[in-house]
Amino acid sequence: MSKDVQVATPDVLPPPPAESALEEAAPQAIDPTTRLDELEHSAWRAFLVAHARVARRLEADLLAASDLPLAEFDVLFQLDIADGQRLRMNELANRVVLSRAGMTRLVDRLVADGLVGRVKCDSDARGAYAVLTERGRERLEAARPGHFAAVRRLFLAAFTRADLENLTELLDRDFPTD
Repeated sequence: MSKDVQVATPDVLPPPPAESALEEAAPQAIDPTTRLDELEHSAWRAFLVAHARVARRLEADLLAASDLPLAEFDVLFQLDIADGQRLRMNELANRVVLSRAGMTRLVDRLVADGLVGRVKCDSDARGAYAVLTERGRERLEAARPGHFAAVRRLFLAAFTRADLENLTELLDRDFPTD
């Protein structure tokens, strides 16, 4: 049931002339207006396609099994693993990788469904915490086993343990956030 994913990618140029190992090891100033070389394009496209395919299947599986969208599951999960099962809205947005406005709308829906509550922050009158409710915890507990099984089946199973260690190291870099 694999479909090709259409992902917008920059123009591709042939690879640059071969570089020495010394030149390759030293960071070079990169002109942001140049096109990607073949390897850069292949790596970027592989990342985008893999993410899109896996996320789409995880979303479909989670909705079918628990009627819970992936973003809502992630909010409930992040709150569950947080100290006191509560997070400030900006921290929750960072963990779920949503804009602050997008997180506010998502939490509004979860509050309306009784899965999350809002608690004023004592130290900042304008701030609030999102807090996991008992109903939210129950919903998460019902969805978690099937979702994690799908994560293993649709993504993790494609890698050895060594691959996963390498992948984690490669992707756990300080990429720009804003």
